[in-house]
Amino acid sequence: MEPGVENWITLHFTWSGKSFTLRIADTDRVLDLKTSLYEQTKVPPERQKILGLVKGKLPPDQGTIADLKLSPGKKFTLLGTPEGDEIKDPSQLLNLPDIVNDLDVDFSKDATVAAYQSDLRNKRKVKEMTDKLQVNIIHPLREGKKLLVLDIDYTILDTKPLTSGSLPPSECARPKLHEFLEEIYPYYDICIWSQTSWVWLETKLVELGMVGSDAKYQVFLDKTSMFTVFTEREGKPWQHSVKALQIIWNHFPQFNSTNTIHVDDLSRNFALNPGSGLKIHAFKNAHTQQAMADRELEKLGKYLVWLAREKEDFASVRHKDWKAVVRGLPPSD
Repeated sequence: MEPGVENWITLHFTWSGKSFTLRIADTDRVLDLKTSLYEQTKVPPERQKILGLVKGKLPPDQGTIADLKLSPGKKFTLLGTPEGDEIKDPSQLLNLPDIVNDLDVDFSKDATVAAYQSDLRNKRKVKEMTDKLQVNIIHPLREGKKLLVLDIDYTILDTKPLTSGSLPPSECARPKLHEFLEEIYPYYDICIWSQTSWVWLETKLVELGMVGSDAKYQVFLDKTSMFTVFTEREGKPWQHSVKALQIIWNHFPQFNSTNTIHVDDLSRNFALNPGSGLKIHAFKNAHTQQAMADRELEKLGKYLVWLAREKEDFASVRHKDWKAVVRGLPPSD
């Protein structure tokens, strides 16, 4: 294989008496193969039984297609029952496990970042996600504004009681949420990016007053705009999903690393753009006194206003120190 070039092979498979064809790159992973099968048959990976593709057991998800040494035109059989159209609990959605224990990797210093960014598969995934993304613009983007990419799940909402219905929606919101949005909106266009499904959260967000003519954001993205990356940590396979900002920048070229900040409770989500990421501590157990006393959004609002007013180039700012910056700001009026 030439350096910097992916080789593609065509595979044929049968499922439920029907014949299918798929193309896959040698840099793809076993997970990508399973995802392609799911896209054509709606048989989720956990129900897939693949016969005749390789001798013995199929390697783990992180294994590359090149390692399978498949011949072009290889035929195999897929067994499995497709899923229905029912709405699933967010923690069970395809390829996106609800990982509570974030490893809190400091990607700004991590050698893994260079491997992620140079990986041919990851570059292609960004392009594929860009091409298939259908942007849902809630409100027109405004000229001259910065861009805030804002996570929902456990960043501005306690998602668990919200989706289960164990608490009223208003009690699941992080304290000062609406005040935060009002404060930063004059400076930022806002892209809400959830790691769950929009159809799952839409009704609850309506009840929270975050959807409608007064909504303080322009664009909404969900799990379908994310993909999984693979590497090793301490000699063990490691995989996780990412939110690649380049997908947004490709659609809206007025934004780039100099005027974009991504706020999330999971640092792994900005692994491909660590310089643009700001980690906020997760908001959980919304019913407790400790959660009700949370003032993280109040502090974050001050930082984002300072950033928009004082810094022409966001890429030159170390967002990891954001709380130290806030402590040094004069008290609000």
